[in-house]
This record gives sequence, C-alpha cells and structure tokens, in this order.
Amino acid sequence: MGKLYIAKQKIYLANENVYGYELLFRDGTEGGEPFPSHIKATAHVIFNTLTNLNTDALLGKTGIAFINADEHFLTSGIIDMLDKKRFVIEILETISLDDKVIERIKTYHKRGYTIALDDFDCSVEMIKKFAGLLKYIHIVKVDVRTAEVENIDGVMKKLRSIGTRFLAEKVETRAEHEQYKAMGFDMFQGYYFHRPENVEIEGYKEVTHVIILQLIKLLKEDDETTRIETFIRQRADLTYKLIKFLNNQIAFETPVESITQVITLLGRDKLLRWLLVYLYAEISTNPASKSLLQLALNRAEKMEEEAHHKDKEKAYLAGMFSLLGAVFETNVKTLMNHVNMDREISRLVIDKKGKFAASLMKIEQSEKEYLKKLVMENFNILDTVELIYTLEYSGVSVDRNKL
Repeated sequence: MGKLYIAKQKIYLANENVYGYELLFRDGTEGGEPFPSHIKATAHVIFNTLTNLNTDALLGKTGIAFINADEHFLTSGIIDMLDKKRFVIEILETISLDDKVIERIKTYHKRGYTIALDDFDCSVEMIKKFAGLLKYIHIVKVDVRTAEVENIDGVMKKLRSIGTRFLAEKVETRAEHEQYKAMGFDMFQGYYFHRPENVEIEGYKEVTHVIILQLIKLLKEDDETTRIETFIRQRADLTYKLIKFLNNQIAFETPVESITQVITLLGRDKLLRWLLVYLYAEISTNPASKSLLQLALNRAEKMEEEAHHKDKEKAYLAGMFSLLGAVFETNVKTLMNHVNMDREISRLVIDKKGKFAASLMKIEQSEKEYLKKLVMENFNILDTVELIYTLEYSGVSVDRNKL
C-alpha cells in the first residue's frame, strides 16, 4: 500500500466562477517532481482520476479537467477512454509535431474533444509552429509572464474570428487580472486566484504486470466473458478498482452484482483501454522507459502490417511483447511462463524463432542502424562506464589491458 498525489489548480471564468482544474501528477505533498515522461505522468493522473478518486468529488459535478498531452500521449490511444465532456486535451508547447501527431489532433477535434494549447507566448516562432493547427484549438492558454501585450492583442484579434477562447495563465496580481480581463480573456489561472492543492490518494496499490498482461491477452483474443470474469475475480484489488472506474464513468441505479455486469456496461474496448493506461502507468522509472515503450509500439505496428491477415493480432502482440523484459526489468522467460501466450508469440519473445522472427530481425536491423548512427554522432559525450556495462552485458569481452 502507498500514496499518490494529484495537484489541481482552479481555472476561473471571467465572471469568477470555477470552470475547471488543471491536473498534474506529483510524487509528494510539497509539490514534488512529476514523472520524467509526460505520458507516464499523464497516465497516472488519468488512471487515478478515473479509478481511485470520485471524479465528481475531485472536479465538482460540472467541473472540467485539463490534462497535459505530449506527442507520445496523443498517439498512445489513451485519450480514447476519456469522457470528452469532462476532459480537455492540453497540448504542451514543447510538443514535436509530425504527420502522425497532427493527424491525431485533427481526429480528436473531429470527435468532439476540447483541445487547448499550453504556454502560448504569442511569439512569431510559436505562431509559425502551430499555424496549421490553430483552427483545431478551442482554448489558447497564454503565458502572460513571457508574452508581449502587443502580440497578445494581435493574436486575439486574429483568432477570435474562428471562435477561439483565451485563458490567461500565471496571473499573480490583482492588477494583472484587471488588465487581462479588460483585454477580453475568457478564463484565468494563476497564483492570484488559486495555488495548486494536492489531493492525496490513500491506499494506492499496484496490480502486478503479469495480471494486466494476462487480461490484455484474453481481451485481444476476444475470449468468453465468463473466463475474463473468473480471472478478474482472483484479484480483489483489481475488481474493486474496476467497479470504482465504472461508477465514475456511468450513472446507473442498479447495484453492481457481478464482474460480467461490469464488463457488459463498460464494454470490452473501454476495459482494454483502461488496462493499457494501467500498463503505461506502471512502466519502470528508468530513463529509457519511454523510448522502450515507443520502440515496442513501433515494432508491434510494423509486424502487424507485414503479417498475413490471419496472423495480424498475434504479430502485434509479438511485437509488443518482444521488449517486455527490458520494459519491466525482469527475466522475459520467467514473465512468459506466467502469461501462457500463443506458442508463436512465446517462441519469438524467448528464442527469437518462429513465423514472426524474420519480421522482427528486419525491424531490429533498422533500429540498430539508427542507434549506430546516434552512438557515433554522440560518442564523445557517452559515459565510459555505461559503454563497458553495455558491452559486457551483451557478451562482448573488453580487453582490460587497453582500458
């Protein structure tokens, strides 16, 4: 058992009523550091907001939650499980914009999600960066500490015509509030109004990776509901969290009587999304975890694309599972013994053999070519000890006399 903390800061409308909150994950009561990966931090915020906490108690019955999103979060599929009426996707100003990210932003806009842009400084550089996306942005959060007043005024005049709303963030004094209110800002956020408050999550307890992986396997294989129910019932903590998640998602009067009822009401797709968010939230805190996760997702997508239509699901799982040992920092053979996966998936993950091996080998070669280039370009700044560890771990003998 342990504790987690979510920091929430109020966002006010011009009439001084509370519109919503920005939510951030923290690792302590004194505004501790967030996780090193935005996707991991956001996954924790979402998972604990939707599962461990009562959403109405946290946000009020009509409150809105602003959730930070970087490029990894946008392309992870996690957003699909959010209630678009209660959550605002807040795009970080540092986001890397490629075709895939841009397409996702457009897709979520089309689906009816509210999209905000964080820390907009109204500079020429930032306007250029987001020029092609501004028509898909509903709320621009202007950083009043760095933006020039003349630039703010110009941006507001231009974007008002397409219905953009503006939020003045980092407002710290009454004079600033009056100034930006007179300029026509719709919303306000900052220490003048409300300092972030920490919400403590009591009784926080993680479910093992193996349990989650087994459930994902059953759902991906479209197994019988009764079998999924039997599996979930083996873990009281998982059952409890699922029911809490359901209660926060669906308003219904009939008490929950069975896990089958939970699966039916929630739907398999949303249950799978919930488990994937949980999986994201449990990833190791080592500095390479984000890259390893993205590498696994890339492998899964490429292997699925290359596989025969009858094997696409297996190929996807094989690609995802090919890095489980590294992601979960454990012996992959031991892990796979617990999961009891399809034989071809197990052969690939443990021995790199079987029908999917050729596809994985090709992808690994492409990865190594990129990493080789990256290592050579940055060789002078790499740590000698880390290089020795890497070589020895890979079975490459180092001549001690030449060190």
